[in-house]
Amino acid sequence: MELAVQKRDPKTKPAAGQIWAVLYGKGVPSQNLLMPERDFDQVFRAAGKSTVVQLVIDSTKHPVMIHDVQRDRLSGAVTHVDFYQVGAHQKIQVPVPIVFTGESPAVKAVGGILNRAMNEIEVEALPDHLPHEVHLDLGLLAEIGSTLYVRDIPVPANVQVISSPDSAVVSITAPRAEEEVVAPATVDVSAVKVEGEEKKAEREAKKTSTESSE
Repeated sequence: MELAVQKRDPKTKPAAGQIWAVLYGKGVPSQNLLMPERDFDQVFRAAGKSTVVQLVIDSTKHPVMIHDVQRDRLSGAVTHVDFYQVGAHQKIQVPVPIVFTGESPAVKAVGGILNRAMNEIEVEALPDHLPHEVHLDLGLLAEIGSTLYVRDIPVPANVQVISSPDSAVVSITAPRAEEEVVAPATVDVSAVKVEGEEKKAEREAKKTSTESSE
């Protein structure tokens, strides 16, 4: 995967559709660069921060990792990129995205809730051995309460996982019980009516009794 860039004067402002960048590395002189925004976007979507990219400067290729990407807070457009040049025999640490595959039987059969705690892990390897992504099979989550950890993610033998092996990656919890619906209390209208008539009759009787005594 290659990305052609140009050297730039630090005082030069990028034109529309261009991005500033800088190249640096161990024992590598820092270089200020300029590149087309569209070209970078295509490479970044494919490589991410875990794949070596060949940066082409004046026909010379430099193996680099996309180390940092700065974006405009309002528009989200990329404004600056840091490229880190790597050596063929220099191990590096990078975050690698986790790709979840398959389907959990606990979700499919009993409606369990899938909870993802991590989306990437940190690994270390030589540039040519770095995986672009790692995979984790959700089919291993067979029942409610099942959990998969970093140690359950398969990686090549030449890749070392830096993230804690006991860190939970994904788990299954029981579905929420439906809240019981309490039926509104029913009122016996006929009883209320009878009770009202009885009190009315009682009041009338008291009134009659009082008038008679007078």
